[in-house]
Amino acid sequence: MKGWGWLALLLGALLGTTWARRSQDLHCGACRALVDELEWEIAQVDPKKTIQMGSFRINPDGSQSVVEVPYARSEAHLTELLEEICDRMKEYGEQIDPSTHRKNYVRVIGRTGDSNKLDLQGIRIDSDISGTLKFACESIVEEYEDELIEFFSRESDNVKDKLCSKRTDLCDHALHISHDEL
Repeated sequence: MKGWGWLALLLGALLGTTWARRSQDLHCGACRALVDELEWEIAQVDPKKTIQMGSFRINPDGSQSVVEVPYARSEAHLTELLEEICDRMKEYGEQIDPSTHRKNYVRVIGRTGDSNKLDLQGIRIDSDISGTLKFACESIVEEYEDELIEFFSRESDNVKDKLCSKRTDLCDHALHISHDEL
């Protein structure tokens, strides 16, 4: 009976490690896809478009504390994007890296709705994958909304690494594969 206890413990540890790696792959992939989608959406906004921010109350001297800021990176626009961005996860598929056996999530539908130009070799596409990825994305948005708004309210380089690896720890530092590199 002693042997079975050790075997069960070993099996439990192995299954736990496998589940944790899959969960990390999923959350890392969702974070990286989320960053890709937000960066693309921000880039689509006319840089000349602005929004008024501040207080609309009139100060005693008759002035107002209103400033115009670029709309693309405004809190209002980012909040609006975060409400709907996870729906885009249905446009992603799962690819297993042959060397590391880790999961990557890649866009399978072009931004214009065309998938004919994309190489879909070795990419699994189904509703379970997109549903799980969408749920992971929604969890990230809910938990890290303030960080997402903080990062995207100003231009920054390497947002994927800074946000997904360093700030949130959703990706381990060995997973720096960009969706663009795949």
